[in-house]
Amino acid sequence: MKSAVQNTILETYTKLNDILEYFSQEEINVVPIEESWTGGQTVQHIILACSGIPMLFAGKTEKTTRKPDENVKQLDAIFLDFTTQYQSPENIKPPEIDYEKSTLTASVKKIQNDLFEAAETYDLTLICLDAKIPGFENFTIYEWLHFVIVHTQRHTHQLKSIYEILKKK
Repeated sequence: MKSAVQNTILETYTKLNDILEYFSQEEINVVPIEESWTGGQTVQHIILACSGIPMLFAGKTEKTTRKPDENVKQLDAIFLDFTTQYQSPENIKPPEIDYEKSTLTASVKKIQNDLFEAAETYDLTLICLDAKIPGFENFTIYEWLHFVIVHTQRHTHQLKSIYEILKKK
């Protein structure tokens, strides 16, 4: 279970980094279409949503009485449905500022390393009690890692679309 999660983390963040590399410093801050985030904002949203997650694992936890991956299918249905758009919660909405590509890249790499290490260190079947996603029960560590993975995959897809739009201009 741990090595499969670690492999998925590496694969997911490698794809994100690969697409981020396509952007020039200038392109990272260009709005592709009206009402859209820039590439920089998209990556910053991933950073805001994912960077604190491993800290939950060191907080209050308890043994689970259910399957540790019970919420995975529902998470996949929400985050990997690229036809549906959602509004970002305010606390992880990226500001409309210019972003430094190198800073974004370094932050993404740190998240990747922190998640990889957390997947190795913690019992993935424990339930985290310090935070909850609205509409769900408390997640196991495995489900939190899966949430981060599918959330990142969703926005990697978005980032790729932004890049393709910019290249057509």
